[in-house]
Amino acid sequence: MNKIDEFTPGISAKVALARAVGSLSSRLGYGGTTLPGRIIRFFDGDISQRLISRISQGCILVSATNGKTTTSSIIDSILKENGAQVARNREGANLAAGVATALLKNASSGGRPAADIGLFEVDEAVFPELASQLDPRAVLLINLFRDQLDRYGELEHIAEMWRAAVQRLGRAVLIINADDPLVAGMAKLRPEASLCFGIEDAAAGGLVMQHASDSKYCTVCGHSFEYEVFFMGHLGKYHCPNCGNRRPSPAVSAENVRLDGMRGSSFDLVTPRWRQTIRISLPGLYNVYNALGAAACGYSLDVAPEQIKSGLERFSAAFGRVERLRIGGKTVCLLLVKNPAGFNEVVRTLLIEPGRKNLLLALNDRIADGRDISWIWDVDLEALGDKKVSATCTGTRAAEMAMRLKYAGLDASRLRVRPDLSAALKVAMAHTRDGETLYVLPTYTAMLAIRRIIHKHFQPEDEMADLVWR
Repeated sequence: MNKIDEFTPGISAKVALARAVGSLSSRLGYGGTTLPGRIIRFFDGDISQRLISRISQGCILVSATNGKTTTSSIIDSILKENGAQVARNREGANLAAGVATALLKNASSGGRPAADIGLFEVDEAVFPELASQLDPRAVLLINLFRDQLDRYGELEHIAEMWRAAVQRLGRAVLIINADDPLVAGMAKLRPEASLCFGIEDAAAGGLVMQHASDSKYCTVCGHSFEYEVFFMGHLGKYHCPNCGNRRPSPAVSAENVRLDGMRGSSFDLVTPRWRQTIRISLPGLYNVYNALGAAACGYSLDVAPEQIKSGLERFSAAFGRVERLRIGGKTVCLLLVKNPAGFNEVVRTLLIEPGRKNLLLALNDRIADGRDISWIWDVDLEALGDKKVSATCTGTRAAEMAMRLKYAGLDASRLRVRPDLSAALKVAMAHTRDGETLYVLPTYTAMLAIRRIIHKHFQPEDEMADLVWR
């Protein structure tokens, strides 16, 4: 029984309806990434389980506050180097309806899957539901940072949901970031089926905790952690002096980390069986973590070392993350920012770059961004305050972003406020000299809107072609 109309009575017509609505939505410019899934789940709540059972190698679930889209895209690159046909929610629709849509797209009219493995990034809050429904082959949990408190509540609430979901996992290999104390302890819940990854180069971190660090207390006894080194927010090498709880030793690690600003990064990838020097085109230590998590996933699936290396090094950029365009002799680079930890890493990367920093900061407060924007005061923007920075603020909360930059020490003469995104992009481009780069730092919905503006007014078929405003 492999026909989709045999899943439930009459489901064939409903699947056809869902696909037709999705196709129409896509043609009208609305994406069509979740609506088909919502429709088919309304008619058949078990459709995702039924469709995933037709994929021979099962699926991989990736969840995190920061980096799940990029990491999933890198895993996709690695799997394709291994010859796999991959079904995934590549547009970042990471709720249950988005995953259902991806599975619908993967199934032919006869119900036979086009792919042999599924790869789905999943929202932190829906990970437990999807892990239960899809019986994944592997689960990658990268980090938990404070994000959208008005939607999720405190981090410990999400962490507790994850712990319960991990305890209920079936066959899955659990791949865990050893450097995040909020998730590292979950490896103890599946000691025979867990793989930890982390950074082993102390020179890549610092000795001072960032203001935006979120997890400072032992997850076992509540005592304050002591850190040997901080890598990113609360990620680092830590131990509890009270109960002895400490960072697990990572089986897959990055050594000799070298950050080269926007040009990328390199590191030695070390596993129990082999060692490779890796060069990635993605900037910042946060992308070293993304690459390391993807490599650990590939290792857990027995992908060959040379295919992991090739998949890492051939990967360029994910949707809205470090996308680059050449526009009229200037480079435009999109760097998504959505919470303090990620924003701080972007700032850290920009500080490596020489010369003037031309910024377009787009702060929205729509539901997908989080209504509460107080998090911008936890971003270490003071690091930019006394530098050569030219900034244009835009979005629904442009004025608040401008105020934050003013308090960070940015000279008012180098600061502009244009709430309209299209107008702001024109102004920011005008203040960017030929040969320079405009760094666009948007929240999620602002990133989607700015990408639409660029595609409307430019010809971005060739990523680095010179483009002219139309």
